[in-house]
Amino acid sequence: QVQLVESGGGLVQPGGSLRLSCAASGSIVSIDGMGWYRQAPGKQRELLAGISSGGSTNYVDSVKGRFTISRDNAKNTVYLQMNSLKPEDTAVYYCIAGIGSHDYWGQGTQVTVSS
Repeated sequence: QVQLVESGGGLVQPGGSLRLSCAASGSIVSIDGMGWYRQAPGKQRELLAGISSGGSTNYVDSVKGRFTISRDNAKNTVYLQMNSLKPEDTAVYYCIAGIGSHDYWGQGTQVTVSS
């Protein structure tokens, strides 16, 4: 049984920053790729950023230069540092982790960017 628990969401003003965390627990030998998605109201879930087990990263164009994904393999945790936040970043943010032959999802954390 594997669980992913996210934290760090909340309300922030435009231009502000937030750091999301996602900790995996349970029967884990190793974690392959990890990533962050988001889903805004009325829109499809979209992949924002991914990070391999070796630390290689990739980003969707809309967050490049503003968001940074990182991971701590000793803690089975992935992070998303979000800077220069915009109202259009408002969404529920989900983490994902590839463990064995399965993908596991977090429960989601709400990020609201508003003045």
